[in-house]
Amino acid sequence: MVWPARIGTFVRRMPVLILAFAVLAIAVAGAPAMAQEQPQQSRGWSLRDLLFPRRSERIEPPPDIQQARPKPKKKPRAPRPPEEPAMPVVEKAPDARTVLVVGDFMATGLAEGLDEAFAENTGVRIVVRGNGSSGFVRDDFYNWPEQIKSLIETEKPAAVVVMLGSNDRQQMKVGDVREQPRSENWTKEYERRTDEFGKAIATAKVPFLWVGMPAFRVPKMTSDMLAFNDIYHKAAESHGGEFVDVWDGFVDENGAFITSGPDMNGQPVRLRADDGINVSKAGKRKLAFYTEKPLLKILGLAAPGSVAPAAAPAGAPVEAPAPAAAPIVIDRTQPMLLSDPALDGGTELLGAAPPPKANPALPGERLVIEGKAPEASPGRADDFSWPPKASPAAAAAASDTTTAISP
Repeated sequence: MVWPARIGTFVRRMPVLILAFAVLAIAVAGAPAMAQEQPQQSRGWSLRDLLFPRRSERIEPPPDIQQARPKPKKKPRAPRPPEEPAMPVVEKAPDARTVLVVGDFMATGLAEGLDEAFAENTGVRIVVRGNGSSGFVRDDFYNWPEQIKSLIETEKPAAVVVMLGSNDRQQMKVGDVREQPRSENWTKEYERRTDEFGKAIATAKVPFLWVGMPAFRVPKMTSDMLAFNDIYHKAAESHGGEFVDVWDGFVDENGAFITSGPDMNGQPVRLRADDGINVSKAGKRKLAFYTEKPLLKILGLAAPGSVAPAAAPAGAPVEAPAPAAAPIVIDRTQPMLLSDPALDGGTELLGAAPPPKANPALPGERLVIEGKAPEASPGRADDFSWPPKASPAAAAAASDTTTAISP
């Protein structure tokens, strides 16, 4: 009988199993209570716990350490550059004279500087008609000798300002051959085209200024610009124009390219862009500074702040002439010629007469000329005569006494 035997064994082991389950239930039920009754002992703080805390627990340092820890300093913000005051917008007069600026991208920058220079002048209007990628080499792209004629007819300027040539360091097609820059045939054709351009402006009978190129960062480009400026100078003067040399304003004392330099007021500013070709806002104004003086001479203005004549008062007839201005009296003296000193009452210039000869009879000049010192006065420290000489005063007193005693 198998089943009765197994049942008997299970009954005999039942008390042991019941006791084991009871002990396990008591242990599980009493564990939280014991955990609450026995608080965890606090362990002391160590440098390792503060520097390398465990991931399972977050360690906060004691209050005294928290107070001693320095607070991170805030990085100060960089001061903002002062904003430039906005240029006042002045409405130009209806009869304002037009200054036409033509050329490449450098001419566009020059026009911005001239526009700022004449911003408050109601009698001058700056008009730019440039092509940034143009030049004299690629006449198939933009033919300046032909375009300048139509521009002058359209704008009817009082003066023309030219700044052109910074894109011309490239091959040029002469006939069926592509010539290298600054070769002999290239240079002859380039001179012919610049001369044709100057002749086109002169034919229109408009005064013009030809502004030269500045230095650039690349040395080869700088040397090419020097050669181009010589060609522009010759073309401008041969057709009645004036060449404006701006080279010294964009190089140092050794003639080398500079990125920063003095502006028109002598203050150090950034004149060129990072590429070493374009000019900054201050550089554009400096280009205009070199151009202002000859341009004012052409326009007949005394200063950049000069304005056009005021309009006639309301009600006045249109044909009425403007009142004549009072004549300007210039009070000045005539210049004195160095070869004609008669105005100051003399007959010879200062230093023309020979200096008077020295008199060797004087003791001081005998010492200088002949090297002979004057005799020592009696009684002086350098009088070594023996017997000692009597001083003139003592000798005179002795003579008076002898005269008084004699019968």
